[in-house]
Amino acid sequence: MRQEGRGIGFHNKMRAYALQDEGMDTVEANLALGLRADMRDYGIGAQILADLGLHEIKLLTNNPKKVIGLEGYGLKVMETIPIVCRPNPYNLHYLETKQKKLGHRLGVPDTAGN
Repeated sequence: MRQEGRGIGFHNKMRAYALQDEGMDTVEANLALGLRADMRDYGIGAQILADLGLHEIKLLTNNPKKVIGLEGYGLKVMETIPIVCRPNPYNLHYLETKQKKLGHRLGVPDTAGN
């Protein structure tokens, strides 16, 4: 499944990293490359789960769009279990971006005061 870099593939992920090194955040970099912020499609994964006889699942995620993506293929997400991660100086901006621009439920305090 082409999931690397939220579905943009390895090559584009490297291009996005270069833009991030110039000051863009992860979402801005994807958009600057003419890509959507998140291009993943959950159809193959949902089909595999259905083929295994699963129709109701508990999902480990902070990303509400994964729930929508899987339910769009007929899976019922009974519960989401958050993945707890602690912000540190190296990942804080990335986590803030995922929370603010991608809707991830991370509970990261807004250090910009917004």
